[in-house]
Amino acid sequence: MEAIKSYTNKNQKNQNNIEGEQQIKRNLKARHLTMIAIGGSIGTGLFLATGASIQTAGPGGALIAYGAIGIMVYFLMTSLGEMATLIPVSGSFSTYASRFVDPAFGFALGWNYWFNWAVTLAVEIVASAIIMKFWFPDVPSIFWSALFLGLIFLLNALSVKSYGESEYWFSLIKVVTIIVFIGVGLLTIFGILGGQFIGFKNFTLGDAPVHGGLLSILSIFFIAGFSFQGTELVGIAAGESEEPEKNVPKAIRQVFWRILLFYIIAIAVIGLIIPYTSPNLLGRDVDSIAVSPFTLVFEKVGIAFAASVMNTVILTSVLSAGTSGLYASTRMLWSMAKDGQAPKFLQSVNNRGIPMNALVTTTIIGGLAFLSSIFGDQVYTWLLNASGLTGFIAWIGIAVSHYRFRKAYMAQGKDIKDLKFRAKWFPLGPILAFAICVFVIFGQNYQAFITSKIDWYGVAVSYIGLPIFLAVWLGYKVIHKTKIVPLKECSFEAK
Repeated sequence: MEAIKSYTNKNQKNQNNIEGEQQIKRNLKARHLTMIAIGGSIGTGLFLATGASIQTAGPGGALIAYGAIGIMVYFLMTSLGEMATLIPVSGSFSTYASRFVDPAFGFALGWNYWFNWAVTLAVEIVASAIIMKFWFPDVPSIFWSALFLGLIFLLNALSVKSYGESEYWFSLIKVVTIIVFIGVGLLTIFGILGGQFIGFKNFTLGDAPVHGGLLSILSIFFIAGFSFQGTELVGIAAGESEEPEKNVPKAIRQVFWRILLFYIIAIAVIGLIIPYTSPNLLGRDVDSIAVSPFTLVFEKVGIAFAASVMNTVILTSVLSAGTSGLYASTRMLWSMAKDGQAPKFLQSVNNRGIPMNALVTTTIIGGLAFLSSIFGDQVYTWLLNASGLTGFIAWIGIAVSHYRFRKAYMAQGKDIKDLKFRAKWFPLGPILAFAICVFVIFGQNYQAFITSKIDWYGVAVSYIGLPIFLAVWLGYKVIHKTKIVPLKECSFEAK
């Protein structure tokens, strides 16, 4: 009996050693996680898309749309925070969906999210080349794209700490820019800079503050939602946080305030200074992503080199999005491989705690998507369209998983008070987030249905991501005969 026990203990120790070799490392500090949470929602959506949103719906309409989406994201992040604090894993909401809903649902969510960021990686390296043309118009775009793809890969390949440091500094640049912008904007509104008191006159211009009524607000809900995508990165990063039970709640609690400061106040400042009727809000050159409403405000008060400064900031945003996208998709692929939902070779981890096979595979796919933008515009366009809804689908997955998570926690006789972080207003939060996501998904191209003849091509372009997700989900479900996990059988183990 002792011999059997000794063999069992030895075998268990060997198994633990093997698992240890296959694990990522918890090297992300509190400041890294905080900046990942902040930087996740600050990007080209704020620096570029806000101008078009204000022109479409007026300053008041833009504030309503971004405010509503902001509230939804706050609920989603608190839902994710409750799960990630108790179960900090890099698979994040894919793992939670598999445990608390259905393995097939988790499988579809994981591949959906991986595909989204693999294509986004291609988008970002294309954007980086366009930005560099501002300074180096004669250098071929392929050079810059290859250079930045290599840099993004290197930052992810060195260590998780190198990713955390790069995201920390990229995010810090964006945060400082926004704070300076808000300060300059407020001084301009009250006539301290620019020599003219502006006040609130642009909020009463024409049919402002809301231009075009309810339909115009609805038309920018999708743009607003797309701008906030990336906030959920904190859930994936939780798996490599030093003290997830302490650092994840800290990062999550900042979501509401960063939304309020970085989006709501910035949009209000833009809308107060620049009339929504200004054609400049859409950009002077449709082929350049360098024109930003931030640039217009800085130029209005006579700040020299405003375009160059904002180009630099937007470039850091693009590189930040690319670096974070490669990080998130790599960890998702590695986590699915560990759970048997992706090829086994992808679960390999090197001595620095980096899942290199998953990293290389994702980089290659992202590179191929980029090449399709050169050799086949049509293929690239459809890839973009297919990934358009994936962020909202991931958010639906978070809402559904948290609802089931809390129900399972109570069904197993556990005390809610024992949770180290609790999402407020349950079940209202996840239900409201779910409803808004569904509303945005189906309403993103409502124009295609209200014409005398349905625009089927427009429908296909807008909604292609939805049938792909459903096909993956139902296909896995049929092949593996999975069922909804009973509440009393849901696992809360951290592994």
